[in-house]
Amino acid sequence: MAAVSRPTHWREEWREAGAPDFWLVALTLLLTVVGIVAVYSSSFVIALADFGDPYYYVIRQIIWAAIGGIGLILISRIDYRRLRPLAIPVMAITIALLIVVLLIGLTGNGAQRWIGAGPVTLQPAEFAKLSVIIYLAAWLAGRGERVRTFEHGLIPFLIIVGFVGGLIMLQPNLGTTLIILAITMTMFWVGGASIRHISLLAVLGVGVVFALAMVSGYRSDRITTFLHPGSDSGGSGFQTLQSLIAIGNGGIHGLGLGASRAKFFYIPESHTDGVFAIIGEELGLLATVTLIILFVTLMYRGFQLARRTEDEFGRLLATGITTWIAVQALLNIGGITSIIPLTGVPLPFLSYGSNALTAVLLAMGILISISRYQPGVNYRQSAPVQHVRRIVKRVKR
Repeated sequence: MAAVSRPTHWREEWREAGAPDFWLVALTLLLTVVGIVAVYSSSFVIALADFGDPYYYVIRQIIWAAIGGIGLILISRIDYRRLRPLAIPVMAITIALLIVVLLIGLTGNGAQRWIGAGPVTLQPAEFAKLSVIIYLAAWLAGRGERVRTFEHGLIPFLIIVGFVGGLIMLQPNLGTTLIILAITMTMFWVGGASIRHISLLAVLGVGVVFALAMVSGYRSDRITTFLHPGSDSGGSGFQTLQSLIAIGNGGIHGLGLGASRAKFFYIPESHTDGVFAIIGEELGLLATVTLIILFVTLMYRGFQLARRTEDEFGRLLATGITTWIAVQALLNIGGITSIIPLTGVPLPFLSYGSNALTAVLLAMGILISISRYQPGVNYRQSAPVQHVRRIVKRVKR
């Protein structure tokens, strides 16, 4: 594993924390709450059928939202630069867990992705996204101008990403591999890699992904379904067509919260991959467009934070986390709406999934920490907070 350098006098560089970015906090809270409502509405039918309890999935979503929320609060109160010395241990643990999954992991739906037993399971691939971001941010920050060279930049980068991506593909899990490729290539570019190397990686990545998609039967079926949606309406094209029908049924205003018909076993995994279609059917175009605006706003705030972050490690962390959430949302929404082939990745914050939700909330905790530890930036003076302060002053008068 490539060495990660530590900044000189790193212990003397800690700064006092300021107020967090109001928008990041508000967006995280809002999307998590909306996700809990969406999980209940999309899952109570299948939960009642499988477990005899309509609250089975939503209760677990609330529990893991609380656990992830506690983690978010704790991480957001710690200077994010304390993560830099932990980059190698975190990455080593992640690689070990990915290997354990392949050796003794639980199998479901043709994939071997989980460790554990009963209702408590761990999916290391979900946390691998965050581990890769932390490790790569520390590694790139320590490379400096050497990242532009072939032997000190491109080759080590390929080894790091190829090894982790290979372990995840063995599960198999192409969706997560795609997300990690998008995250790492974006971070590599922001970290100073040459355009020539980025272009080479892009061509190589597209070729590898296409080859992996065509080797597996169900992946190639998804591409065929994307190109010809009606070619197998009762087989590989069933989920895509039913998702489009559900969104179409919702119209502008929707059928009403809880009134979806598609969740009655028309959309497979309606509470995970298909939750966006259920929202579209129940709350309509206005709700789905609003959700897209929320994700775009989060992406904008995240990249703006990365742009103004002074140290390289923080800048790369913010870039990686924001890219992760943006790309995963794009893959899920794009697949459900047939803009791109289905990948089977969950929608951040909104899909049911204990590991996925916890990992995203931990990542948002880091993003909020970065916003708190920037000198010269006072989020207390942001427009929404200023407005609240003016109201408080008027009440006191």
